[in-house]
Amino acid sequence: MLPSQYEKITTRAVVGLIAEGLDTGPASWVTDIALQTTSDQASEEYAWLGNAPAMREFIDGRSPAEIRENSFRISNKDYEGSIKVKPKDLRRDKTGQLVARIGQLTDRANDHPAALLSSLIIAAEAQACYDGQYFFDTDHVDGDSGTWDNDITYDSVSTTVPTVDEFSAAVLKGIAQMYTFKDDRGQPMNQSATKFTVMVPVSFMAVALLAVTALLGTGGSSALLPALKGRFTIEVVPNPRLTWTTKFAIFRTDGRARPFILQEEVPSTPVALGEGSEYAIEHGECLFGVDWAGNVGLGFPQFAVLITFI
Repeated sequence: MLPSQYEKITTRAVVGLIAEGLDTGPASWVTDIALQTTSDQASEEYAWLGNAPAMREFIDGRSPAEIRENSFRISNKDYEGSIKVKPKDLRRDKTGQLVARIGQLTDRANDHPAALLSSLIIAAEAQACYDGQYFFDTDHVDGDSGTWDNDITYDSVSTTVPTVDEFSAAVLKGIAQMYTFKDDRGQPMNQSATKFTVMVPVSFMAVALLAVTALLGTGGSSALLPALKGRFTIEVVPNPRLTWTTKFAIFRTDGRARPFILQEEVPSTPVALGEGSEYAIEHGECLFGVDWAGNVGLGFPQFAVLITFI
């Protein structure tokens, strides 16, 4: 409940507003493409175990296979967001401006994982993942997987303004490409994949929505493959932080793992140095904020494809 128009806003009330705002959590697409893990130290090492072998005919006893192991480390970082408030503003906030600023503060905190992941996605073409290759690359190899490519292209009349039909075909090409990926045992990696996120820069938002709507047979300019409806779930996520102008990404979101990792050491926590605190007495102002500690990292590139229009 918001403070009334004539009620002094107390430190306790501000902390309550921050806590209430933080309860909404990060954007849904963050948890769709990033595996959430907890941390209790400065960094965490991930031992990426290889895949189990395929079933074989039981002849002459069992033949257990060694499981390959890759490892990488994600180091935590500390983040904070805070605002200064004069004590007089706590008692004079009759227009709700302070309440609005607190709301913006919690919105920024909730959006922080999305900001970190967006930067990671943009950098993924030049950042190595667990197999030593760039996350989006043309020559991944993992054990007996053979060489596989999750950095593909699609021919279009305009690289920055693809048509609905071109975008639809590019989405299908990306999903089909993901189906060809094999694990370190040489077995299909995404044979049961049915749920995908198509992440686009804002400039592709309209064409992406029309294309996916058409693919699923629910309308659009050309109902290309209505048979996909019920077979696949494809969600379009416009990401204003993406700086791409000729490309978009597809992520599998129903696997046991995820393309990325969201590692959290300290969840978003309210911070208040209100009236009567040593800080307020010394500086003549109150401080309210949010602390968070953690980081993001690259997970399975087998669950991601980057498509560039050429």
